[in-house]
Amino acid sequence: MVVSAHNEASKVGTEIMNKGGNAIDAAIATHFALAVTYPVAGNMGGGGFAVVRTANGKNYTLDFREKAPNAYYEDVFLDSSGNVDRQKSLFSVFAAGVPGAVDGMWQLHQKMGKLEWSELIEPSIKIAENGFQLSEEHANRLNYFKNEFERLNDSNALYLNKQAWKAGDVLIQNELAELLKTVAEKGRSGFYEGEHAAALVSFIKEKGGLMSLEDLKNYQAEWRKPYEFDFKNWHVVSMPL
Repeated sequence: MVVSAHNEASKVGTEIMNKGGNAIDAAIATHFALAVTYPVAGNMGGGGFAVVRTANGKNYTLDFREKAPNAYYEDVFLDSSGNVDRQKSLFSVFAAGVPGAVDGMWQLHQKMGKLEWSELIEPSIKIAENGFQLSEEHANRLNYFKNEFERLNDSNALYLNKQAWKAGDVLIQNELAELLKTVAEKGRSGFYEGEHAAALVSFIKEKGGLMSLEDLKNYQAEWRKPYEFDFKNWHVVSMPL
């Protein structure tokens, strides 16, 4: 079974298992498909956690959440009066941590994957190139944040549409497809090094941010000891606190 926040992504994960992939392969493929179909949460610029129980009963947890850039300092989100600047902490380039998603998927694959890495990303490339139909919720989100897209990007930004988005509209993301192709071909270095990394850092620096190429290159997801405990008749395995 594959459960995710978008039916297209869940289909991708299911297809990977039907091709002989294991649960880890399915999770990785689903994750990249969510980067295309559910950008509000499942994206390549974010991060997350993985809790894994293998067939032989071993438990693993991987922490691939975002990390603060190395140049951040204690008062980075305070204004001159010592108060929290919520605009800076929530809606600026300073709000973005060093992404962990791609490294997390890479480490999962290196440790437990079965199929070829590129094979897991190929379905997401096709969805990005061919497009998918927006749900009503997705269309409403794009319309709701239109002013933010205009404020933060140039007039050619992907999500800026002359007309209001509506359910059933097809969203094509060619630039995202190119990024996915590079990651499929080069692995984690296709995201954390090279032209795409340079473009990301250039954009952030242009907006006054502090993330560097070294921050991206040095990012490492961390395998942690699972937090396990008994509750009533259940044995619970979770991310550590």
